[in-house]
Amino acid sequence: MTNTPVSQIKPTAKAGWAQKMPILIILAVAAVGAFLLGDLISFEALAANREALIAFRDANYVLAALGFVAAYTLVVAFSLPGSLIATLTGGFLFGTFPGVLFNVTGATIGAIAIFLAARSGFGARFSQKLEGKGGAVAKLQAGLRENEWSVLFLMRLVPVVPFFLANLVPAFVGTKLRRFAISTFLGIMPGGLVYTSVGAGLGEVFARGETPDFSIIFAPHVLGPILGLAALSALPILLKFLRKKAS
Repeated sequence: MTNTPVSQIKPTAKAGWAQKMPILIILAVAAVGAFLLGDLISFEALAANREALIAFRDANYVLAALGFVAAYTLVVAFSLPGSLIATLTGGFLFGTFPGVLFNVTGATIGAIAIFLAARSGFGARFSQKLEGKGGAVAKLQAGLRENEWSVLFLMRLVPVVPFFLANLVPAFVGTKLRRFAISTFLGIMPGGLVYTSVGAGLGEVFARGETPDFSIIFAPHVLGPILGLAALSALPILLKFLRKKAS
């Protein structure tokens, strides 16, 4: 029996921690941001600074657009408070269109950052452990892979899973980056469109000294199409289940 030299063990350990650092940094910044940034990214802050933001946008439109997408990316990537306010700001500054594209692009890039950080640090090893355990856990993992597109879209269209966890779970089960990116961009588009349109009408809300009405998301003409898309995403899962049951 031969002993492994210490010189061969240390680089592996260092490499392991290096891979975990991105997701650990994200978690640390998220924890700090939850305590320090809650009051800075708020509807009141947007109302107080709206004139300065509009003036900067009018004088530097391209820079304002790029800066906004970068800021939105950071908010999502580090799970900072204020993602809803950021979405409203996108609509307020840039209108429903192209505001929704700026919002969804920033959110998608931020989500990809979390996904890659989690996959690099824990995803591949965690996925292998799940396969090795077998039983119900392995069956769940296999089910997710078998219906990957449907599950990914459902997690975005029906946000019963928190956005942060919806970025981690696919990394842990071995989802491909391309599928994750496409399903995220398209899956958050309907909800993003609704809230961006609310943001586009904030000028009148500010003028009346009111706060925006977020209950619009539950209006039949808004909720209906979103639930319809969710049902369409779930249809392949249902058909596969019925086929297996029939056989």
